[in-house]
Amino acid sequence: MTTINFEDIKLNDEERQPCEVWTRVMGYYRPVSEFNVGKKSEFYSRVCFAESKAVNGCGCDAYQLAAE
Repeated sequence: MTTINFEDIKLNDEERQPCEVWTRVMGYYRPVSEFNVGKKSEFYSRVCFAESKAVNGCGCDAYQLAAE
């Protein structure tokens, strides 16, 4: 079995490929590159939701009550 050390891999800019990012908008998927300026700004300012942070940071026992 061959081991690959990813730190040794170097790519020139000519070897790289652009990555197209798609997201769901109004029930269907569209590439972010086709968004208008306002929608792009909204997309890049989004924050991922973490349920564990929301539950741990609430300071109440609502989670325990819901589980019972």
